Amino acid sequence: MTTWNLNGTKHHVLICNGSSCMRKGGEEATQAIRNEISNLDLDAFIHTTRTRCNGRCKDAPVAIVYPDGTWYKDVTPEVGSRIVKQHLLGGALMQDHIIYQFDGEGFKQPENSECIEGIVKPVKKTVS
Repeated sequence: MTTWNLNGTKHHVLICNGSSCMRKGGEEATQAIRNEISNLDLDAFIHTTRTRCNGRCKDAPVAIVYPDGTWYKDVTPEVGSRIVKQHLLGGALMQDHIIYQFDGEGFKQPENSECIEGIVKPVKKTVS
């Protein structure tokens, strides 16, 4: 097992490799993101992690960029390459693929989003 030294890392990309994402091209998206990072010699600044289900199966494949807190949907190999070039390298968000964006207080869907809202997590009752 490898233990990476992440000093100097500026971005962390979590790429869903859960079953729904994998059925919809998650492996190809993962490789495209990693290849683009390598091709642009950004390995020291961008770390990637394969995850299991991120809970947005209807939006598969999904990639999440931190520390920004930007969730992207429908990540094809082409979209994955654009995430690296446009967002991570260029600093410009890809509005057409955003499903959630962290605004400092929580995650919000973009206005006029066509994304499926999803189910609300149940609130646990506290005992008084």
